[in-house]
Amino acid sequence: MVLTARGANEDFMKLVILGTAGYHPSEQRHTSCLVLPEMGLVMDAGSAMFRLPKYLQGRSLDIFLSHAHLDHVWGLTFLLDVLYLKPQDRVRVFARNDKLTAIRQHLFSPHIFPVDPPFESIPLAGRVELAQGCCLTTCELQHPGGSVGFRLQWPDRSLAYITDTTSRGASSSYVEFIRGVDLLVHECNFADGREELAELTGHSCTTPVAEVARAAAVGRLVLTHLNPLVTDDDPIGLSVARKIFANTELASDEMQIEF
Repeated sequence: MVLTARGANEDFMKLVILGTAGYHPSEQRHTSCLVLPEMGLVMDAGSAMFRLPKYLQGRSLDIFLSHAHLDHVWGLTFLLDVLYLKPQDRVRVFARNDKLTAIRQHLFSPHIFPVDPPFESIPLAGRVELAQGCCLTTCELQHPGGSVGFRLQWPDRSLAYITDTTSRGASSSYVEFIRGVDLLVHECNFADGREELAELTGHSCTTPVAEVARAAAVGRLVLTHLNPLVTDDDPIGLSVARKIFANTELASDEMQIEF
């Protein structure tokens, strides 16, 4: 599926959501990984990273990690195959310094994965200037172990990615951070009615996420990081979200979004 929003004569930026599940893969979905192919920019490195080679267009790869939980980072161990299929002149992995340390010490322990993929670890702090006039900024999110959200701002468009957090609706701490973005990709692990479990695990239910989109006056909302145990076509109650924020879509693996 390809979702578009701009007029016929306007240029598009393409986002591909390679994986849309939380915690573990299912028959329908792999875990979180998003790519902007034109920029060689990846957000999170879940199990869907194996799909990355067919989308890479250049020779430079930047991977931004929201946090270091396994469903968001174990795709880094797939980099050897990714780089074999699509060689890159430069590979950088950006994350908070404590997350980078944990990944090097544990995920790439010689007892677990004995060959280090060739990437440079870059501590993520402050503003990151990227190609095409884009800058990336972060905000802290409420999640066990800590997580960050991303905002990518170009001169003529914007994108926010908010994953692994418990949304508080319009009172969420990150509403101003995402205000007015053209496209918001937001986790929605649970349907309404699972609030206690959402609070326990650091995830979100449908209604508060839709309320965030409405309060922040974003252009479009795409819901991802879905519960892998719920295999329905509509695991989170899309109609509930649309009553609050009409321009809401449910992500599917390899969905392409033009914005």
